[in-house]
Amino acid sequence: MGVPYTEKPWEFLKDYRGKDFTGEWPTLPEMFRITVSRYPERLCFTVFEPDRISLNYTESLMIIEAVARWLHSKGIRRGDRVALTGKNSPEWAVAYLGILFAGATVVPIDYQLKTEEIDLLIKTAGAQFLFVDEEKHEYYTQSPGELTQIISLKKSTGTYIYDLNGPEAKIEQAEEHDLAAILFTSGTTGNPKGVMLTHRNFVSDCYLAQGTPLIILYTDVFYAILPIHHSYCMLAVFIETISVGAELVFGKRMVTTQILNELREGKVTMLLGVPMLFNKVLAGIVRGMKQKGPVVYGLMSFLMGISGCIKKVFKVNPGKKMFGFILKKASLSTIRICICGGGPLAPSIFKKYNQLGIDFVQGYGLTETSPIITINPVEQYKETSVGRPCPGVDMKISNPDERGVGEVIVKGPMVMKGYYNLPKETAETFTADGYLKTGDLGYMDKDNYLYLTGRAKNMIVTEGGKNVYPEEIENEFQLFFEIEQILVRGFLSDAKTKVEGIEALFYPSPEFKDENGNDLSKEQMKTRIENIVAEVNQRLQPYQRIGRTVILDRPMEMTTTKKIKRQAEDTAF
Repeated sequence: MGVPYTEKPWEFLKDYRGKDFTGEWPTLPEMFRITVSRYPERLCFTVFEPDRISLNYTESLMIIEAVARWLHSKGIRRGDRVALTGKNSPEWAVAYLGILFAGATVVPIDYQLKTEEIDLLIKTAGAQFLFVDEEKHEYYTQSPGELTQIISLKKSTGTYIYDLNGPEAKIEQAEEHDLAAILFTSGTTGNPKGVMLTHRNFVSDCYLAQGTPLIILYTDVFYAILPIHHSYCMLAVFIETISVGAELVFGKRMVTTQILNELREGKVTMLLGVPMLFNKVLAGIVRGMKQKGPVVYGLMSFLMGISGCIKKVFKVNPGKKMFGFILKKASLSTIRICICGGGPLAPSIFKKYNQLGIDFVQGYGLTETSPIITINPVEQYKETSVGRPCPGVDMKISNPDERGVGEVIVKGPMVMKGYYNLPKETAETFTADGYLKTGDLGYMDKDNYLYLTGRAKNMIVTEGGKNVYPEEIENEFQLFFEIEQILVRGFLSDAKTKVEGIEALFYPSPEFKDENGNDLSKEQMKTRIENIVAEVNQRLQPYQRIGRTVILDRPMEMTTTKKIKRQAEDTAF
């Protein structure tokens, strides 16, 4: 079930306080140096291109310091902003740390944004230096705007990051409360909202999240398949890795076959993903079991139920041995822990992974909280909860209704400094007594576990005055392989009374075929999905039931963490 939890994971820092750092928490560069001193020869960054290339911690530090010296030689000083955009790679990680080692603030930008959107974010942050991958390198060398230095994350293009070096210099380092990064949230048009996160925010969140307890070992191998510029992957994968001296394997494409190959080749032990990734992997496992016939599938389901019960009641994990052949085929045999974040996960998915013998953890947070504020403990998980608050998190439910549901508000060392150059928006995001308003609705049980019901802005109010949370309904559809995407929302069913009905938008799975493997007609697809809706409606409360079904002929737009943008257009057939 895991490693015995004996002490706070950050206790070892007391041996370095006063010598390697002076604050309550080290800065990110100080943390990295401490890790290098503990595990100098451990592998740090690994990539398959297609041959395996790895840097150990000592080698990584040498390159990072060279980048920092070069930045300093070009005029970068403490507090300056430096932009970074590109796909997951060791070069991205080196750039991120090199900027911080130069005392500057890193501005990580989603590489999937259009160039004009990236231009706006660079301008908003006031950055004059840009680290960029090969796809956009030519654009910025030809149209640099106010940029004075453009550095490539690809060896064959322009000034390559690993070739940078500068003379020895006394570089003024950032301190604990200085800005480490400015992370721009999803909306990039108009007035971009940049979340200001300090070194204290990141480092405290990194270690406090391990105190849930979530045991991370220096022998672990993390896998970065989610975009690393996003706060979830940045903290829970990248920063957690370097805090303990583990290895980080970089995945570059969200392609199932490539992911499974890299999990197997890299002997990955810590797999962090979003609901969509875990849904797809589990759907493949379940489909393989069903292909063995109803008797075998029924027996396997029964055994999974027994495994899950033993794990939950007796705190031992028989599933790893019982279903080892299934996990090996799915390239999950080396996985020690799966962690899901970035969006709501159906409890049924959470349950099945644990039944299969994988310690599956769900967490919750937002960019403004660095981002982790709750984690479901491996030893005492609750399948319908997102877990207990991490140590140091002061969490409350504001203005709860009769169900105890209200807005989740938090305080803690991981809560952001504010929005960059937006004092009005910053003030509106905090309560009068200093709690961050998350915008998420939920309730807490007697054991201090948090249960999310949805986003406040997504809530639907039905004719009887009942509050309906779309995410709760969407979760009921996660195990239907016929559905690639679902979005539940309200629609105006009565313009005079402003009464809302409930509609669901579906995009069918490309794998949606008949028993002979033939593509279905649109009418056949519609009939099957309407039958699924009727089945799910029977499980829902009357006021939650879907009244209108829309089948889309193209997928809904998604964020880089594979969440549907809820303002999706209707493109129905």
